[in-house]
Amino acid sequence: MAAQPVNPPRQLPLDLGHGTGYSRDELVVSGTNAQAASLIERWPDWPSPVVVLAGPPGSGKTHLARIWQERAHAVVIDPARIGDHIAGLGSRPALIDDVDNGLIDEQGLFHLINTVRGAGSTLLLTARRFPSAWRVALPDLISRLKAAATVEIHEPDDLLLAGVITKLFADRQVEVEPHVVQYLVRRIERSLATAMRVVERLDRAGLERKTPITRALAAETVGAMDEGQGEFDI
Repeated sequence: MAAQPVNPPRQLPLDLGHGTGYSRDELVVSGTNAQAASLIERWPDWPSPVVVLAGPPGSGKTHLARIWQERAHAVVIDPARIGDHIAGLGSRPALIDDVDNGLIDEQGLFHLINTVRGAGSTLLLTARRFPSAWRVALPDLISRLKAAATVEIHEPDDLLLAGVITKLFADRQVEVEPHVVQYLVRRIERSLATAMRVVERLDRAGLERKTPITRALAAETVGAMDEGQGEFDI
């Protein structure tokens, strides 16, 4: 009787957490985010005390905001508790990340902008949409937001997407050949959020199979995602 083929053993990967690097050296700059990166580096020489970085999820807004936070020694403000930070802010710059991810504290944001302007300081807001799409009702806040400088971050081009994929693998201490990265750039949706999902699943698959991340494994993973499978067996 012929021996039955034995499937290679799989290792169940442990989710140990993967620190994401937010340093300036790790920022990939291309035509899609060059204007935003330039504005961050020009601080405090800004065209307005209030700057809004607007772009889709995963477009790199948080990375740019973290670089600016370190450069400016800015106070990070919880968008749900803006009022709690105003009294002790003084002349320090302030940062609110994902300000439009939920209901906006209109009174709090209005008073924060006034405080920043009065102190001759600066405020950086990151958001998914332009301020005109935030559905703000407070007329005075609408006026303040119209005076803000808004910079859009677009979906990634090939250079940025390749750089980010390489960085995401490096954050996980995984080495991937450049031709595998280029394959992913050509095949996946042009979204940094998608790139993050693909890298996470490839890392998990490589750990389970105890193999390097090859082009074949990348093709298998992307193909499964294209078919709309959620938790697929690879």
